[in-house]
Amino acid sequence: MSTFLAAEWRKLIMAQYAVAPETLTPWLPHGLELDLFQSRCYVSLVGFLFDRVRVKGLPIPFHTRFEEINLRFYVTRTEPDGSRKRGVVFIREFVPRRAIAFIARRFYEEPYTAIATRHSIELKPEALSASYTWKLNNRWHSLAVEAAPTSQPIAPRSEEEFITEHYWGYTKRADGTTSAYEVQHPRWQTYPLTSHSIDADFAALYGPAFAHLNHAQPTSVLLAEGSAVGILNGFRLSPQ
Repeated sequence: MSTFLAAEWRKLIMAQYAVAPETLTPWLPHGLELDLFQSRCYVSLVGFLFDRVRVKGLPIPFHTRFEEINLRFYVTRTEPDGSRKRGVVFIREFVPRRAIAFIARRFYEEPYTAIATRHSIELKPEALSASYTWKLNNRWHSLAVEAAPTSQPIAPRSEEEFITEHYWGYTKRADGTTSAYEVQHPRWQTYPLTSHSIDADFAALYGPAFAHLNHAQPTSVLLAEGSAVGILNGFRLSPQ
C-alpha cells in the first residue's frame, strides 16, 4: 500500500490520564476493543511539531510545518488470522491550517479543527524545553515540559513503550463503519523529564465527559524525540 503522507513528528509531549473505560464508548469504532496497560484505560493529551510534510510526495505551500494538539485513546483489533493490531483513536485534533482540517474532515472524517496554535522548542547544554499552546473560545491552553538534553531508549514493556508503540489509526465513520490506516516509524527515544506544566480546560476542548480531568493529575508525562513517519493510504474495514 502506498504512502499518502510523509512527514516528521518531533518533540512529542504526551500526558496520560486514567479514565473509566465506559467514558470512551461513544468514540469506540466498530470492531475494536480498548487497549489497556496494566488494567488501566488511558487517554493522552499530545502536542507535537508536524514538519517537512509531503502529500503524495509533494509539499503543499505554507502547509509543511505546523503544530498539532490532540486527545487520543488506545485500541486493539483482532484480525481474522488471530493477530492483533494496536492503534489509536482521536477524540479531537487541533491544527492551525484550515486546508489540513478541511481535507481530514471531508474525506476521512477525522475530528480536526483549525485554531490558532504556537510552539517553542529550546535546546541548551543543560536542558531541553518544549511547549505547545492553542486557542479555543478566546482561551489559551498549554502543554509544556523541561527535560535533560540527551534522549534515551524506551525500556521494553514500560508504560512509555505502550504509549508510543501503536502503529495504526482508526476512525469511527458517520455510517457506522470503521476506517484504518497504518503509521510507519522507527522505535522512538524519550528525554528524562525534570518538570511539566499543563493548563487545559478539558471540558471546553473535548466535552463534558472529560471535565473531571480539569482537576486530575496525569498518571505520566513523557517527551519523545519522534522521527520521520509515513502514513499509508486508508481503507474501510470489512465487517466481522
